Amino acid sequence: MSLLPSPLAAALAGTGLACFAIGATRRPDSGLKLTGLAVLAFALAPVPAHADQFVEAADNATIDCELARGELTRIALIDDGFANVSKIASGFPYNDFQVTHEPVRGDIYISVPPQFAAGRVSFFATSKAGYVYKFACRLGGEEATQLFITNPALAKAAATEWEAETGPEDAAIRLIEAMASDAVLPGFTARAELSAPRRTGGIEVQLVAEYQGDELTGQRFLVRNLGQESLALGSEREGPAGALAFAYGRDALAPGEATSAFLVFAKGGLD
Repeated sequence: MSLLPSPLAAALAGTGLACFAIGATRRPDSGLKLTGLAVLAFALAPVPAHADQFVEAADNATIDCELARGELTRIALIDDGFANVSKIASGFPYNDFQVTHEPVRGDIYISVPPQFAAGRVSFFATSKAGYVYKFACRLGGEEATQLFITNPALAKAAATEWEAETGPEDAAIRLIEAMASDAVLPGFTARAELSAPRRTGGIEVQLVAEYQGDELTGQRFLVRNLGQESLALGSEREGPAGALAFAYGRDALAPGEATSAFLVFAKGGLD
């Protein structure tokens, strides 16, 4: 499902972004440069199964989860892997749980016997990236399950690396290209905003999506011409003060037509 109506998306795919403007890194630039950008198709991520568990945890965090009794539980670190697991052995095989480390992906598999007396299991694990997690998990049903763990620190590092591939101005251009194609960026969080439309004169503007990285924030708007005359967007409109980059999906809007607008600014907001 795209963030924009399919007719508009198709129009953008055919025509590309008609006008593009970029400002200086630290101050607005009245001499805005124009370039063309192409729009790609949007792909939805698969919906996870209800039986799977998804947890966000920081370094040294305690993770509350559910392990299968009498079956396997797979625990995976997204964009990381387990290097070591520390647990206390009870000395009684019938009242102990087993940990198997899968070295290729770095996952671990927890096996709890059906006769395990306690209602909870606890252990510590260290990841390949050096993060330590404490697991304090209750025992649940007798069906194999999976636990996926994400660490925001890993995402931030990925976003920093993506932004640092080029200078701030080029990174802003790349972010606009990514937003125009609904791309998935490493370390960035992308969310649909769908704010209430705001009308100024004959123009209606609605924020529909926001991308947040380490130092850059990108916003995608839907702009609609509610007036009786055509709007020359490229020649009449400029980005707000403090914007690193600003672009329209088309250079002109006939009455009743809509297009996308893309805004990129540095962390901390606009001037």
